[in-house]
Amino acid sequence: MRCLDTFSTPQLELIHKGKVRDSYRIDSKRRMIVVTDRISAFDNVLNNYIPYKGSVLNGISNFWFSRTTDIIDNHILEVIDPNMNIVKEAEPIRVEVIVRGYLTGSMWRGYENGKRTFSGVTVGEGLTYNQRFETPLVTPTTKEDSDREISPEDIAKEGWVAADVYKKMADIALQLFERGSTLLAEKGIVLVDTKYEFGMYDGKLILIDEIHTPDSSRFWRMEDYKKDPSSAEQIDKEFVRQWLIKNSKEGRYPDTLDESVVEETSRRYVEIYEIITDEKFNYRDYHDSKHRVSQNLTRAGLIKDGYVAIVMGSPSDKPHADKMKSIIEEYGIHCFYRVISAHKNGERLVELAEQLNNSVEPGAVIAVAGRSNGLGGALGANLSVPVISCPPFKDSADILVNVNSSLMMPSKTPASTVVYPDNAALNALRSLNITRVRKQMTSEIAEMKLSLVDADKTING
Repeated sequence: MRCLDTFSTPQLELIHKGKVRDSYRIDSKRRMIVVTDRISAFDNVLNNYIPYKGSVLNGISNFWFSRTTDIIDNHILEVIDPNMNIVKEAEPIRVEVIVRGYLTGSMWRGYENGKRTFSGVTVGEGLTYNQRFETPLVTPTTKEDSDREISPEDIAKEGWVAADVYKKMADIALQLFERGSTLLAEKGIVLVDTKYEFGMYDGKLILIDEIHTPDSSRFWRMEDYKKDPSSAEQIDKEFVRQWLIKNSKEGRYPDTLDESVVEETSRRYVEIYEIITDEKFNYRDYHDSKHRVSQNLTRAGLIKDGYVAIVMGSPSDKPHADKMKSIIEEYGIHCFYRVISAHKNGERLVELAEQLNNSVEPGAVIAVAGRSNGLGGALGANLSVPVISCPPFKDSADILVNVNSSLMMPSKTPASTVVYPDNAALNALRSLNITRVRKQMTSEIAEMKLSLVDADKTING
């Protein structure tokens, strides 16, 4: 699976799910940012995924972060996967600083329709498409549901950030733009415009999010621009925006790209990665992105290599669940509880299913509910991970009366039933099919057989 379309794990707390990036809590000073292969345009997340896009964005950003620390510190702490970084837990400033070197994109579209003032900056008459400004312009926008142009005066007036802090942000943005423009010019690329995001960490202004990527910037081939500024080839996300504009109907953009556009967009992202970093893109790492991500998270000690969720119908089921949890954790597997009643708060099951069905690591679920076991069936019908019902039977009579509600599942509801909690725990562990766990169990089986042989010898003298 070459696309990391979505990321999920029940072992880390989700802080924020963005258009492209998802953030997870590590601790009070650190978070993990996952850059997916989702793509957005005009404030809309499209239905397609762009192969390799997330790793390209992350790789390019990390390239620039490491080359601009003399201008400003950034949020990077550790790169743990092509799509994932551990970063400082900064307080984001909800203002994007956009630096424009040329009249193009949305600014040109506004200019063409008679607009002359952008975020408090007024430009003159008679300018042409893709014309270079004498000096780069800073046109900030707010980070809201839909980005909004705002003047420097209104930034302070509306309380987005103090005037002196914004001035520092704008000054640093211009320095970053100059650094990026200079280095890219050496590679035959024009940095047309870009955005920068900042945050506060321990009272200090730092750079966050991304820098000089095809999502946050526009790039042209310098050779093409010199030949004909009006037709310079774009090697960035503007290619997608132009396709959406061309294929819009009654002012509405398509939600889905043609497959040819997906492949061409992916090619362009990889191309700009190789140009900027001077490194060949390693396609071999992307045969199964989720498996790679899971392995790297485990290697970094951020998650266990598998999980078992014990879902109880009532808090009173906890003593029964505890018996299974103690066994599961002996094998180094993450085990956690959820309390969901199929009849009383079943809406929580949908939320759990979305999390577990998309988890990058292998998992299993044990349903603990007695009497009419609707919980096991509901989980079996909605989850793509193994589901095992282990009702908290009180005695043999309880088993005889109520076991059928767990055994007799409707069609396409593959929930198995195990009576004893130790067997349910071991069954869940085996269903994970983790090599390390299988090896441990194989060793335990061998020890058990050996003990039986020794016992036989003892009995028979």
